Amino acid sequence: MVSNEQRRRQLAREKFERQQQRREEARRKARRRNAVIAAGLAAVLAAGAGAYASGAFSGSKKDRAADAADQQSAPPASKGPDPCGKPAPGTPSDKTWKSEPSMSIDTSASYGMKLSTTCGAIDVKLDAANAPHTVNSFEFLTKEGFFDHSKCHRLTTSGIYVLQCGDPKGTGQGGPGYTIPDENLKDSRLKGNVYPAGTVAMANTGQPHSGGSQFFLVYQDSQLPPTYTPFGTVGEEGMKVLKKIADAGEQSGAGDGAPNATVVIDKAVVAKS
Repeated sequence: MVSNEQRRRQLAREKFERQQQRREEARRKARRRNAVIAAGLAAVLAAGAGAYASGAFSGSKKDRAADAADQQSAPPASKGPDPCGKPAPGTPSDKTWKSEPSMSIDTSASYGMKLSTTCGAIDVKLDAANAPHTVNSFEFLTKEGFFDHSKCHRLTTSGIYVLQCGDPKGTGQGGPGYTIPDENLKDSRLKGNVYPAGTVAMANTGQPHSGGSQFFLVYQDSQLPPTYTPFGTVGEEGMKVLKKIADAGEQSGAGDGAPNATVVIDKAVVAKS
């Protein structure tokens, strides 16, 4: 005959086992969910994702054929009037370098970046103290005219809300030829894995320390894992420009594509402020 104490222990053990099973199942679901999210974000923000550009980043041939059929059957995206002006005369840079530039900025000083675009000026306060390699690289690249006459090639309007720029090729595959280390990933502003509106951060390939020249500007709070170096904040007037670009929508109609607005960086400058 089972005593009350033995029965109590048995019930407690069964309860514990049920809890462990529920927790393990929750962990498995979380791992699957995080894997899906990470894959999607890598596709959206990859700085050199040639496979994504060709539509072959994942899945079988059958899956890709089905995706292509879905895209062909989808109604064409409506394109409103272009809210931006004509680009200044000039051609995008084709310069590359073998290694990251040597440090030359004063990390105790304040720096700002001005992006003079066809849609308006976007002023960015840079965080040289917490992202010195990134700010130093941008100062170097702007002095070299690397961003001048380049298109902002991607706008996302679903799930995450960013405008991506910094590739003179305009394809999402270009860069300066070197990479820089990740920085400032524990920024206190990234609460709950949310990059708040106004954040300027580095795009990357999904691998650590793979940022180059491509960056994104967040125009609405976006849920992202803290793996993209935040290095600046857009000013109030710049946020109005971003909103104008976002309101014009993107060309694919799927929430991720080239912006309908003709967003070209006529001139980019980094200077002490």
